[in-house]
Amino acid sequence: MKTNHLFSQTKKLTALVLGGLLTLGAAPTAFAYDTVDLGLEDAIQMAFETNRSLKQSIANVDAARWNLSTARRQQGPTLVWQGTANRIGGATYDDNPLIGNNQFTNTLQSGYSLDTTGKLKHNRRSAGYGLNAADLTLENTKQAVKLQTTQAYYQLLEYRNLIEVNQEAVDTLQEHLNNVNAQYRVGTVAKSDVLASEVQLANSQQSLVNAQNNYDVAMATLNNIIGLPSDTLLNVKDSLQYTPYDLNLDDCTVYALDNRPDGIVADYEVEQAKESVEMAKAGYRPDVSAALSKNIADDHEFGHDNTETWTAGFTASWNIFDNGVTQSGIETAKAALRAKEEAAAASKEQIQLDVRQQYLSLLAAEKNIHTTSKAVEQAEEDYKIAQVRYSAGVDTNLAVMDAQEKLTSARTNYYTALYNYNTSKAALDKAMGIPVDIDVPRYVAAQQAGDTRNKTLDASLLHEKLTKEEEAALREVKPTVKTAAARAADEAKAAKAEQAKAEKATTKKEEQVATKNESTQKPENQEVVSEDTQQESSNVEAELAG
Repeated sequence: MKTNHLFSQTKKLTALVLGGLLTLGAAPTAFAYDTVDLGLEDAIQMAFETNRSLKQSIANVDAARWNLSTARRQQGPTLVWQGTANRIGGATYDDNPLIGNNQFTNTLQSGYSLDTTGKLKHNRRSAGYGLNAADLTLENTKQAVKLQTTQAYYQLLEYRNLIEVNQEAVDTLQEHLNNVNAQYRVGTVAKSDVLASEVQLANSQQSLVNAQNNYDVAMATLNNIIGLPSDTLLNVKDSLQYTPYDLNLDDCTVYALDNRPDGIVADYEVEQAKESVEMAKAGYRPDVSAALSKNIADDHEFGHDNTETWTAGFTASWNIFDNGVTQSGIETAKAALRAKEEAAAASKEQIQLDVRQQYLSLLAAEKNIHTTSKAVEQAEEDYKIAQVRYSAGVDTNLAVMDAQEKLTSARTNYYTALYNYNTSKAALDKAMGIPVDIDVPRYVAAQQAGDTRNKTLDASLLHEKLTKEEEAALREVKPTVKTAAARAADEAKAAKAEQAKAEKATTKKEEQVATKNESTQKPENQEVVSEDTQQESSNVEAELAG
């Protein structure tokens, strides 16, 4: 069944969120925290678009694809041109003026490897398995990012619930302290009851502060995972719920062995190691290639008066004796193959262990939910009874505080059990290899059937293919996410630089105006001087005439 693509689903959402944060960051209230409404699916899909680990896996897929392209192109026609230009001198040339001093040669050579050793063929297969492994590693990274985001999201929900639990405990103890003070003023209780109640209230207030701090840290962690500034305030929409998960351990294990991407990646690495063994054996076989060349030489750049030849034929080489180097390479490759086979077997065993651990954790958390929910009801009733008995003077203040502490503990255990259940369910999905983008068994079947890599992906994708724009966006290196304070500092720095630039431009303009004024004033002065000189000359001439 086809589903909407996880990247394209929230492309507009992520763009709007990040764009809104940047807009708010540029506002005068840059230090004010930004607020984003967020659900679990929104968080997961935003992480898919911005997570750095996921982008690294995408880059590794690109590298593996180009590595396969390189391997394929190693067997094919080649065309090489080589030219030389020399100036020659000496007695021979000095005594014979008919011989030119310039010498130019040009050689054009085409070659084609027949791959008689099989090395190129096995190298292509190895590169193909490498690309298959990179595809499934990317899928495994997506599943890991989904789990990481889900756990961080549920952690935030848990701490939000614990804040409510501790706030309620503080309110309850404050109310109880007011009651104790009232009874102390009329002399029905001792001062020790007041002091004990104040200590219990202070301890609860400290627990509330710790819960609030844990909530802030969890929010910053989730922001980091989904690519938002760490000081962004998240208004999470969901709440921790209990939803039964009816699966048995054997079915989960069988599914995991067939669908876990990292398990199949280990199998592809074994296949790569087998190809390495075959490439090492190529050293025992003769290597034959075809070649065609043309050579010209003259005392001009591309002339051919002196030499014009062409050759066509085959070149064969056979390393008959290499002192055991080839055999050593084969044994090395075989040892590496055994290591990969052991790693693949260990991967299968680890998959079975992961499934069992997460399944048992899920069962334990499910049992704890039922147990702690009943414990909360009993603790609430016990606290009410303890309050009534204390007000009636038939029980101690210690009994009330003990009942309140047990109530807080029961509520904390309940929300912790809910958190453990939901995260264990998400971890079990990851341990089973519940797909995000690629149906692994369909991918393997298409690859084993000999389909090309693109056809293999088409057969296994659970969604529409990405557009070129979406692929380019995934490969784009995102700028480093900054807090509101960091953005404000950058803006202040940019504004200061702009101001300095404007002041420099103003100063330069003033200097230009001053220079222009000086240039316009200079002819006027010269004209004045000229008039004075003429007047003096007239006076001298008059005196001489007189």
